[in-house]
Amino acid sequence: MAKSNLSTGEQLQSIWNLGGLAPRQLIRTVMRGINEDNLLGRAAELAFNLILAIFPAIIFLLSVFGLFASHRHELVHSFFSYVSELLPPAAYQLFTHTVREIIRNTGGGKLTFGLVLTLWFASGGTSSMMSTLNGVYRVQEGRSFIKYRAVALGLTVAISVLVISALSLILVGGHVSNYISSHVGMQSAFVILWRIVQWIAVLVFLGLSCSLIYFFGPDLKEQHWYWITPGSVLGVFLWLAASWAFRAYLHFFNSYSRTYGSLGAVMILLMWLYVTGLAFLIGGEVNADIEHAAALSGHPEAKAPGKKKAA
Repeated sequence: MAKSNLSTGEQLQSIWNLGGLAPRQLIRTVMRGINEDNLLGRAAELAFNLILAIFPAIIFLLSVFGLFASHRHELVHSFFSYVSELLPPAAYQLFTHTVREIIRNTGGGKLTFGLVLTLWFASGGTSSMMSTLNGVYRVQEGRSFIKYRAVALGLTVAISVLVISALSLILVGGHVSNYISSHVGMQSAFVILWRIVQWIAVLVFLGLSCSLIYFFGPDLKEQHWYWITPGSVLGVFLWLAASWAFRAYLHFFNSYSRTYGSLGAVMILLMWLYVTGLAFLIGGEVNADIEHAAALSGHPEAKAPGKKKAA
Protein backbone atom coordinates (compact mmCIF):
# COMPACT_ATOMS: atom_id res chain seq x y z
CA MET A 1 0.00 0.00 0.00
CA ALA A 2 1.69 3.20 -1.18
CA LYS A 3 1.59 6.32 0.96
CA SER A 4 -0.34 9.17 -0.63
CA ASN A 5 0.80 12.77 -0.64
CA LEU A 6 -2.80 13.89 -1.09
CA SER A 7 -5.40 14.40 1.59
CA THR A 8 -8.19 11.86 1.99
CA GLY A 9 -10.63 14.31 0.44
CA GLU A 10 -8.40 14.85 -2.60
CA GLN A 11 -8.03 11.09 -3.09
CA LEU A 12 -11.76 10.44 -2.84
CA GLN A 13 -12.58 13.39 -5.08
CA SER A 14 -10.83 11.81 -8.05
CA ILE A 15 -12.28 8.31 -7.74
CA TRP A 16 -15.84 9.41 -6.99
CA ASN A 17 -15.68 12.10 -9.71
CA LEU A 18 -15.07 9.13 -12.02
CA GLY A 19 -11.62 10.39 -13.00
CA GLY A 20 -13.14 13.36 -14.79
CA LEU A 21 -15.41 11.23 -17.00
CA ALA A 22 -19.08 11.97 -17.41
CA PRO A 23 -21.30 8.95 -16.56
CA ARG A 24 -22.12 8.45 -20.25
CA GLN A 25 -18.42 8.51 -21.17
CA LEU A 26 -17.64 6.00 -18.44
CA ILE A 27 -20.36 3.66 -19.68
CA ARG A 28 -18.99 3.79 -23.24
CA THR A 29 -15.44 3.19 -21.98
CA VAL A 30 -16.52 0.23 -19.85
CA MET A 31 -18.51 -1.32 -22.70
CA ARG A 32 -15.46 -1.05 -24.95
CA GLY A 33 -13.27 -2.55 -22.22
CA ILE A 34 -15.62 -5.52 -21.76
CA ASN A 35 -15.01 -6.43 -25.40
CA GLU A 36 -11.28 -5.64 -25.53
CA ASP A 37 -10.48 -7.46 -22.28
CA ASN A 38 -12.65 -10.48 -23.14
CA LEU A 39 -14.59 -10.25 -19.88
CA LEU A 40 -17.36 -12.45 -21.26
CA GLY A 41 -14.88 -15.29 -21.80
CA ARG A 42 -13.18 -14.67 -18.45
CA ALA A 43 -16.54 -14.87 -16.68
CA ALA A 44 -17.03 -18.35 -18.16
CA GLU A 45 -13.64 -19.36 -16.74
CA LEU A 46 -14.69 -18.08 -13.33
CA ALA A 47 -17.97 -19.99 -13.49
CA PHE A 48 -16.04 -23.23 -14.08
CA ASN A 49 -13.85 -22.65 -11.00
CA LEU A 50 -16.84 -21.65 -8.87
CA ILE A 51 -18.83 -24.77 -9.73
CA LEU A 52 -15.89 -26.89 -8.52
CA ALA A 53 -15.66 -25.03 -5.22
CA ILE A 54 -19.22 -24.14 -4.28
CA PHE A 55 -20.49 -27.48 -2.96
CA PRO A 56 -17.53 -28.33 -0.68
CA ALA A 57 -17.69 -24.74 0.60
CA ILE A 58 -21.37 -25.15 1.48
CA ILE A 59 -20.62 -28.44 3.25
CA PHE A 60 -18.02 -26.62 5.33
CA LEU A 61 -20.54 -23.90 6.19
CA LEU A 62 -23.12 -26.46 7.26
CA SER A 63 -20.52 -28.18 9.44
CA VAL A 64 -19.90 -24.81 11.14
CA PHE A 65 -23.60 -24.78 12.03
CA GLY A 66 -22.84 -27.86 14.12
CA LEU A 67 -21.21 -25.51 16.65
CA PHE A 68 -24.71 -24.23 17.39
CA ALA A 69 -26.10 -27.66 18.22
CA SER A 70 -29.36 -26.45 19.73
CA HIS A 71 -30.19 -24.34 16.68
CA ARG A 72 -28.46 -26.36 13.95
CA HIS A 73 -31.58 -27.59 12.14
CA GLU A 74 -33.18 -24.17 12.35
CA LEU A 75 -30.05 -22.52 10.92
CA VAL A 76 -29.85 -25.04 8.09
CA HIS A 77 -33.52 -24.44 7.27
CA SER A 78 -32.97 -20.67 7.30
CA PHE A 79 -29.92 -21.02 5.07
CA PHE A 80 -31.81 -23.01 2.43
CA SER A 81 -34.68 -20.54 2.68
CA TYR A 82 -32.40 -17.60 1.85
CA VAL A 83 -30.75 -19.55 -0.97
CA SER A 84 -34.16 -20.31 -2.46
CA GLU A 85 -34.86 -16.57 -2.69
CA LEU A 86 -31.60 -15.94 -4.55
CA LEU A 87 -31.26 -18.90 -6.91
CA PRO A 88 -33.67 -19.70 -9.75
CA PRO A 89 -36.06 -22.53 -8.71
CA ALA A 90 -34.50 -25.22 -10.93
CA ALA A 91 -30.99 -24.35 -9.81
CA TYR A 92 -32.16 -24.31 -6.18
CA GLN A 93 -33.59 -27.82 -6.49
CA LEU A 94 -30.33 -29.09 -7.99
CA PHE A 95 -28.36 -27.28 -5.30
CA THR A 96 -30.32 -28.71 -2.35
CA HIS A 97 -30.44 -32.23 -3.81
CA THR A 98 -26.67 -32.26 -4.37
CA VAL A 99 -25.85 -30.81 -0.94
CA ARG A 100 -28.08 -33.28 0.92
CA GLU A 101 -26.64 -36.19 -1.05
CA ILE A 102 -23.08 -35.09 -0.22
CA ILE A 103 -23.98 -34.76 3.46
CA ARG A 104 -25.31 -38.34 3.54
CA ASN A 105 -22.27 -39.83 1.79
CA THR A 106 -19.42 -37.77 3.22
CA GLY A 107 -17.36 -38.90 6.19
CA GLY A 108 -14.91 -36.85 8.22
CA GLY A 109 -11.86 -37.76 6.11
CA LYS A 110 -13.67 -37.07 2.85
CA LEU A 111 -14.91 -33.78 4.24
CA THR A 112 -11.39 -32.69 5.19
CA PHE A 113 -10.08 -33.67 1.76
CA GLY A 114 -12.99 -31.86 0.16
CA LEU A 115 -12.20 -28.67 2.06
CA VAL A 116 -8.60 -28.80 0.84
CA LEU A 117 -9.91 -29.16 -2.72
CA THR A 118 -12.27 -26.26 -2.08
CA LEU A 119 -9.39 -23.97 -1.18
CA TRP A 120 -7.43 -25.14 -4.20
CA PHE A 121 -10.24 -24.67 -6.72
CA ALA A 122 -11.42 -21.44 -5.13
CA SER A 123 -7.89 -20.03 -5.20
CA GLY A 124 -7.81 -21.06 -8.86
CA GLY A 125 -10.87 -18.87 -9.38
CA THR A 126 -9.14 -16.05 -7.50
CA SER A 127 -6.07 -16.49 -9.72
CA SER A 128 -8.31 -16.15 -12.74
CA MET A 129 -9.71 -12.91 -11.31
CA MET A 130 -6.17 -11.62 -10.69
CA SER A 131 -5.12 -12.45 -14.24
CA THR A 132 -8.18 -10.67 -15.62
CA LEU A 133 -7.49 -7.58 -13.52
CA ASN A 134 -3.96 -7.50 -14.92
CA GLY A 135 -5.49 -7.47 -18.38
CA VAL A 136 -7.92 -4.73 -17.39
CA TYR A 137 -5.03 -2.54 -16.19
CA ARG A 138 -2.95 -3.59 -19.25
CA VAL A 139 -0.02 -4.79 -17.11
CA GLN A 140 2.06 -7.98 -17.25
CA GLU A 141 2.24 -10.27 -14.24
CA GLY A 142 5.67 -9.88 -12.62
CA ARG A 143 5.22 -11.70 -9.31
CA SER A 144 6.85 -15.08 -8.78
CA PHE A 145 4.68 -18.18 -9.00
CA ILE A 146 4.92 -18.75 -5.24
CA LYS A 147 4.00 -15.15 -4.38
CA TYR A 148 1.20 -15.16 -6.95
CA ARG A 149 -0.36 -18.34 -5.53
CA ALA A 150 0.17 -17.11 -1.97
CA VAL A 151 -1.72 -13.90 -2.73
CA ALA A 152 -4.49 -15.91 -4.41
CA LEU A 153 -4.77 -18.26 -1.42
CA GLY A 154 -4.70 -15.38 1.07
CA LEU A 155 -7.45 -13.54 -0.81
CA THR A 156 -9.49 -16.75 -0.99
CA VAL A 157 -9.29 -17.26 2.78
CA ALA A 158 -10.04 -13.58 3.53
CA ILE A 159 -13.04 -13.46 1.21
CA SER A 160 -14.32 -16.79 2.55
CA VAL A 161 -14.21 -15.35 6.08
CA LEU A 162 -16.11 -12.25 4.94
CA VAL A 163 -18.75 -14.25 3.07
CA ILE A 164 -19.23 -16.68 5.97
CA SER A 165 -19.47 -13.69 8.33
CA ALA A 166 -22.14 -12.16 6.12
CA LEU A 167 -24.10 -15.43 6.03
CA SER A 168 -23.72 -15.89 9.79
CA LEU A 169 -24.98 -12.36 10.36
CA ILE A 170 -28.10 -13.21 8.37
CA LEU A 171 -28.72 -16.65 9.86
CA VAL A 172 -27.64 -16.16 13.47
CA GLY A 173 -28.65 -12.50 13.61
CA GLY A 174 -32.34 -13.35 13.67
CA HIS A 175 -31.94 -15.36 16.87
CA VAL A 176 -29.86 -12.59 18.45
CA SER A 177 -32.43 -9.90 17.59
CA ASN A 178 -35.29 -12.01 18.96
CA TYR A 179 -33.39 -12.64 22.20
CA ILE A 180 -32.51 -8.97 22.70
CA SER A 181 -35.95 -7.67 21.77
CA SER A 182 -37.60 -10.07 24.23
CA HIS A 183 -35.51 -8.56 27.05
CA VAL A 184 -35.55 -4.92 25.94
CA GLY A 185 -39.10 -4.53 24.71
CA MET A 186 -40.27 -2.78 21.51
CA GLN A 187 -40.02 -6.12 19.75
CA SER A 188 -41.40 -5.23 16.31
CA ALA A 189 -39.50 -1.93 16.05
CA PHE A 190 -36.23 -3.52 17.14
CA VAL A 191 -36.56 -6.45 14.73
CA ILE A 192 -37.22 -4.11 11.78
CA LEU A 193 -34.27 -1.92 12.73
CA TRP A 194 -32.04 -4.95 13.14
CA ARG A 195 -32.96 -6.32 9.73
CA ILE A 196 -32.11 -2.99 8.08
CA VAL A 197 -28.74 -2.83 9.85
CA GLN A 198 -28.14 -6.51 9.10
CA TRP A 199 -28.58 -6.19 5.33
CA ILE A 200 -26.54 -2.99 5.20
CA ALA A 201 -23.73 -4.86 6.97
CA VAL A 202 -24.03 -7.77 4.51
CA LEU A 203 -23.70 -5.39 1.54
CA VAL A 204 -20.66 -3.82 3.20
CA PHE A 205 -19.08 -7.28 3.63
CA LEU A 206 -19.68 -8.08 -0.04
CA GLY A 207 -18.36 -4.69 -1.15
CA LEU A 208 -15.27 -5.15 1.03
CA SER A 209 -14.67 -8.57 -0.57
CA CYS A 210 -14.63 -6.93 -4.00
CA SER A 211 -12.36 -4.13 -2.78
CA LEU A 212 -9.83 -6.64 -1.44
CA ILE A 213 -9.48 -8.35 -4.82
CA TYR A 214 -9.44 -5.05 -6.71
CA PHE A 215 -6.61 -3.87 -4.44
CA PHE A 216 -4.40 -6.96 -4.10
CA GLY A 217 -5.32 -8.70 -7.37
CA PRO A 218 -3.57 -6.71 -10.12
CA ASP A 219 0.24 -6.55 -10.12
CA LEU A 220 0.56 -2.80 -9.47
CA LYS A 221 3.49 -1.30 -7.60
CA GLU A 222 1.53 1.67 -6.28
CA GLN A 223 -1.95 1.16 -4.90
CA HIS A 224 -4.08 3.26 -2.57
CA TRP A 225 -6.61 1.53 -0.35
CA TYR A 226 -10.28 2.55 -0.47
CA TRP A 227 -12.86 0.74 1.64
CA ILE A 228 -15.54 1.33 -0.95
CA THR A 229 -14.94 2.06 -4.64
CA PRO A 230 -17.33 2.78 -7.52
CA GLY A 231 -16.39 -0.61 -8.99
CA SER A 232 -17.17 -2.55 -5.80
CA VAL A 233 -20.50 -0.74 -5.38
CA LEU A 234 -21.44 -1.35 -9.01
CA GLY A 235 -20.24 -4.97 -8.89
CA VAL A 236 -22.45 -5.82 -5.90
CA PHE A 237 -25.40 -3.92 -7.39
CA LEU A 238 -25.03 -5.65 -10.77
CA TRP A 239 -24.81 -9.04 -9.09
CA LEU A 240 -27.99 -8.48 -7.08
CA ALA A 241 -29.86 -6.94 -10.02
CA ALA A 242 -28.72 -9.60 -12.48
CA SER A 243 -29.59 -12.43 -10.06
CA TRP A 244 -33.13 -11.14 -9.59
CA ALA A 245 -33.54 -10.37 -13.31
CA PHE A 246 -32.32 -13.86 -14.24
CA ARG A 247 -34.70 -15.36 -11.70
CA ALA A 248 -37.62 -13.34 -13.12
CA TYR A 249 -36.69 -14.32 -16.68
CA LEU A 250 -36.67 -18.01 -15.81
CA HIS A 251 -40.00 -17.64 -14.02
CA PHE A 252 -41.70 -16.46 -17.20
CA PHE A 253 -39.49 -17.87 -19.99
CA ASN A 254 -37.82 -21.00 -18.67
CA SER A 255 -36.80 -22.75 -21.89
CA TYR A 256 -33.79 -24.56 -20.40
CA SER A 257 -35.74 -27.34 -18.69
CA ARG A 258 -37.98 -27.89 -21.72
CA THR A 259 -35.02 -27.98 -24.10
CA TYR A 260 -32.39 -29.83 -22.06
CA GLY A 261 -34.50 -31.83 -19.61
CA SER A 262 -32.71 -32.71 -16.37
CA LEU A 263 -29.55 -30.94 -17.58
CA GLY A 264 -31.49 -27.68 -17.60
CA ALA A 265 -30.96 -27.17 -13.85
CA VAL A 266 -27.20 -27.63 -14.24
CA MET A 267 -27.11 -25.07 -17.05
CA ILE A 268 -29.17 -22.61 -15.01
CA LEU A 269 -26.78 -22.89 -12.06
CA LEU A 270 -23.80 -22.39 -14.39
CA MET A 271 -25.47 -19.35 -15.95
CA TRP A 272 -26.05 -17.83 -12.52
CA LEU A 273 -22.39 -18.37 -11.59
CA TYR A 274 -21.43 -16.86 -14.95
CA VAL A 275 -23.50 -13.76 -14.17
CA THR A 276 -21.84 -13.58 -10.72
CA GLY A 277 -18.34 -13.63 -12.21
CA LEU A 278 -19.21 -11.13 -14.93
CA ALA A 279 -20.61 -8.63 -12.40
CA PHE A 280 -17.37 -8.77 -10.43
CA LEU A 281 -15.20 -8.32 -13.52
CA ILE A 282 -17.24 -5.34 -14.73
CA GLY A 283 -16.64 -3.70 -11.33
CA GLY A 284 -12.89 -4.13 -11.83
CA GLU A 285 -13.15 -2.65 -15.32
CA VAL A 286 -14.93 0.39 -13.88
CA ASN A 287 -12.15 1.03 -11.33
CA ALA A 288 -9.42 0.63 -13.94
CA ASP A 289 -11.12 2.96 -16.44
CA ILE A 290 -11.59 5.62 -13.75
CA GLU A 291 -7.90 5.46 -12.83
CA HIS A 292 -6.77 5.57 -16.46
CA ALA A 293 -9.00 8.57 -17.14
CA ALA A 294 -7.62 10.34 -14.04
CA ALA A 295 -4.04 9.70 -15.24
CA LEU A 296 -4.81 11.12 -18.68
CA SER A 297 -6.30 14.18 -16.94
CA GLY A 298 -3.04 14.76 -15.09
CA HIS A 299 -3.81 13.28 -11.66
CA PRO A 300 -0.42 12.97 -9.90
CA GLU A 301 -1.04 9.53 -8.36
CA ALA A 302 -3.10 7.81 -11.05
CA LYS A 303 -1.57 5.18 -13.33
CA ALA A 304 -1.90 5.26 -17.10
CA PRO A 305 -2.83 2.06 -18.99
CA GLY A 306 0.05 -0.42 -18.87
CA LYS A 307 1.87 1.38 -16.06
CA LYS A 308 2.42 -0.13 -12.61
CA LYS A 309 3.40 3.22 -11.08
CA ALA A 310 2.20 6.77 -11.47
CA ALA A 311 4.20 8.87 -13.90
